[in-house]
Amino acid sequence: MDSSEGILLESGTNELEIVEFGVADHCLGINVIKVKEILNVRPVTTIPHTHASVEGVIDVRGEVIPVIDMARVLNRHEENRSETQRKFILTEFNQMKVIFHVDYVNRIRRFKWEDIKKPDDMYQGVAARTTGVIRTEEELVLLLDFEHIIAAIHPGSRLQIGNIQADEDRERSLKRILIAEDSEFLRSLLKETLQEAGYLHLDIKTDGKQALDHLHACLDKGGDIVDEYQLIITDIEMPQMDGHHLTYRIKNTPSLQALPVIIFSSLITEDLIHKGKKVGADGQVSKPDIEELVKMVDDTIL
Repeated sequence: MDSSEGILLESGTNELEIVEFGVADHCLGINVIKVKEILNVRPVTTIPHTHASVEGVIDVRGEVIPVIDMARVLNRHEENRSETQRKFILTEFNQMKVIFHVDYVNRIRRFKWEDIKKPDDMYQGVAARTTGVIRTEEELVLLLDFEHIIAAIHPGSRLQIGNIQADEDRERSLKRILIAEDSEFLRSLLKETLQEAGYLHLDIKTDGKQALDHLHACLDKGGDIVDEYQLIITDIEMPQMDGHHLTYRIKNTPSLQALPVIIFSSLITEDLIHKGKKVGADGQVSKPDIEELVKMVDDTIL
């Protein structure tokens, strides 16, 4: 399957489609725009001294791609599992391709982000955190934080502060930035990185709806919104309201449209960057390129 064609061609509708799949007794989902292809299981070449969840690698049309066993990620590798329906899900996000080995792939389903509930701490595991829960007629579907899974297996893929330093001459400390990011892991890293760079005044919300409600509350107090904030940074995948819809709402509200919006997401690829442009984003940066994000913030508001 090619996730860039025929699926959610309209941007900013606050909808998503998921590939529903299973591992042991878990019903799980992954955003379809992360999925490049569903493959039949094939022999894997093992690699010595890799993480326990990495089965090895396979060659897909000349590309060597790692295979992650989701049963091991979820600590279900010792359970009885079907051999006949197993599939490889080839994905692309965070500027890398990864294959997830699952027990079966069920179907593609469409939901509104507002119907996706935020998980509480009881859903959270060490290796695979849950970013959302969907109640269907049949069961609960868990949306996993695949970025967190990859970061736990391959720490080099995480956001890195790198050589970013505060630049007092550029007056970063005077600017106010509103951030919408549902991942606690990434909220913490964004806060640390931007403050290290000198952007000290950060308001962080856990989804697009919270951010938009906050902006409207600021408008209710009177005054010009650009005096309150000089920039919005938003993820795309978030329960309640995704970043594309948040951007669309900002850019189509006369009292908010002067606010610059930068989308910072693992879903910024050549195939999908047009979606952000269509809703009016002023800039788009792919995770985990945090240095490029800071550069774009500088170029936008300094």
